[in-house]
Amino acid sequence: MPSASCDTLLDDIEDIVSQEDSKPQDRHFARKQVVPKVRRRNTQKYLQDENSPPSDSTIPGIQKIWIRTWGCSHNNSDGEYMAGQLAAYGYKITENASDADLWLLNSCTVKNPAEDHFRNSIKKAQEENKKIVLAGCVPQAQPRQDYLKGLSIIGVQQIDRVVEVVEETIKGHSVRLLGQKKDNGKRLGGARLDLPKIRKNPLIEIISINTGCLNACTYCKTKHARGNLASYPIDELVDRAKQSFQEGVCEIWLTSEDTGAYGRDIGTSLPALLWKLVEVIPEGAMLRLGMTNPPYILEHLEEMAKILNHPRVYAFLHIPVQSASDTVLMDMKREYCVADFKRVVDFLKDKVPGITIATDIICGFPGETDQDFQETVKLVEEYKFPSLFINQFYPRPGTPAAKMEQVPAQVKKQRTKDLSRVFHSYNPYDHKIGERQQVLVTEESFDSKFYVAHNRFYEQVLVPKNPTFMGKMVEVDIYESGKHFMKGQPVSDAKVYTPSISKPLAKGEVSGLTEEFRNRLGNHLNSISHTSTGTQRNAASSRMALQLQRLHQDCALRLSVGLALLALLFAFLVKVYN
Repeated sequence: MPSASCDTLLDDIEDIVSQEDSKPQDRHFARKQVVPKVRRRNTQKYLQDENSPPSDSTIPGIQKIWIRTWGCSHNNSDGEYMAGQLAAYGYKITENASDADLWLLNSCTVKNPAEDHFRNSIKKAQEENKKIVLAGCVPQAQPRQDYLKGLSIIGVQQIDRVVEVVEETIKGHSVRLLGQKKDNGKRLGGARLDLPKIRKNPLIEIISINTGCLNACTYCKTKHARGNLASYPIDELVDRAKQSFQEGVCEIWLTSEDTGAYGRDIGTSLPALLWKLVEVIPEGAMLRLGMTNPPYILEHLEEMAKILNHPRVYAFLHIPVQSASDTVLMDMKREYCVADFKRVVDFLKDKVPGITIATDIICGFPGETDQDFQETVKLVEEYKFPSLFINQFYPRPGTPAAKMEQVPAQVKKQRTKDLSRVFHSYNPYDHKIGERQQVLVTEESFDSKFYVAHNRFYEQVLVPKNPTFMGKMVEVDIYESGKHFMKGQPVSDAKVYTPSISKPLAKGEVSGLTEEFRNRLGNHLNSISHTSTGTQRNAASSRMALQLQRLHQDCALRLSVGLALLALLFAFLVKVYN
């Protein structure tokens, strides 16, 4: 910078002002007033930001969770238990997948399409940046599959620890709990039955009486997930039924991979359990028995017939035959022959008049010939099963059947179509038009046009949507029938019978919040009080204290700035006038 020389000495800084320049007092009096401008902060936005947790903090127990379940009623019961525990802890169970913070996907491994849906849901969750917890039979059976890498998994016997797994997943960790429940080395049926749950239908309680089975079917992947038979004690199952009725349930479903095998591992039997259960079923409520394989029901035919004739037990039994060829059954390792199946069905039809027998058939099992398939067709034509589940064979990875020589895909598809055509060639309910029946109303139809009820034989009867019918026994006259249903008109002078049970819980309400569970939940909360809801309360009080402190600081700052400006102004004026 060039240097500047001064010829005269300046006595004061004001000496540099020329005559033409306005004097300070001129500038001062030219202004009407001086208003100090204080920078105002957006206090309202600031307080809103303080009310929200910091972006890098995660407080478990406040997120929204979407639960999707595939598969059998056992899997659905597991899903209800997991939803109940999460809701009891404080999470919000939502039916809106896009609104959820975490997706809990409860899978089924029976057939390829079910696993494909499961895999696609995982991919969609990842694309939407959702936290993911996997449950059910797929990850339990094959946890090392590539598409499961890095994801949290909860095993089928560990559903009572779903809160822990969800907590850790929300924090960004990957957790895997796949162990078995054991007591002194003996495998248990699974998680406790008295855990909270959210019933999909508040009127229906699904009770898993055992897990696993005694068979080793060559096509079955579920065995890899559920393992060998493990039964719950009778007293625990009866207590669960009592609790359900106290919460307004009017229909109980007993479920497992094979209900007929119940109790063989603990020295009891299915009839022993059923006789204890019917003692606690209130008048007007009903019990539905789940699937049983032929070998284990053969030993109890007399007792089972008596139980299925009980007025509070549906005269309904699901007995899978899978094939009417003994050669195919041997390759499947089903441990019975077609004659055994027929003996069970014939005996029950004779001793329980009108009983509904449902069955399953697999089309295109490895090695199945045209003659084998025709034997199956003849069986369906002979018995005209009102409920028939027809499944095309899918080789499941890791099963012996997957290594067998496969039936061509086109042949499997054609056999499935041919058997479906036979099934749809008869109408099982035409002869019931004109009958008067007592039906229990429990659901709404898929098209929302009717209520769904079931008669004594667990046959579906559609009735008008009268809100007073829901959860009640109604007398109807059958006036129309279809392939899978009948339609009933309520009898005008008949009373709507109210079962002698409590008012049902609201949809989405958590059941089973016993004092013991509340205590266990309280202990869990205390043990993590610095990282979960305790953290939330502490953080809230800390945020409030911080807000007050900063408000005080803000006011003090404004006051200080204002006073400083006034002092400067006063000093300036004094200087000018002197």
